Amino acid sequence: MQPMEAPSDGYAEVRIVAASPEAARRVAEALRRCFAASEQRSYPAGADGGTRLDLTVDTARPAEPARSWLETSRSGENARRRE
Repeated sequence: MQPMEAPSDGYAEVRIVAASPEAARRVAEALRRCFAASEQRSYPAGADGGTRLDLTVDTARPAEPARSWLETSRSGENARRRE
């Protein structure tokens, strides 16, 4: 396997490996509810079956569930830095 190139600032490359395409799609859909994401790309996961699904997530444009979580985690992070 070739090393992946780092995504642009504010983006994350996500790889989902699941036993079935449906399970992988459900996880991708949950991520899309939290972040803007590219169209998914799916591949066979290996000789044993399964599905690998890759997508790019834009962490700079979070949807409401992620926005709330990110704001909370950032404020906690800032509090720890001040200690």
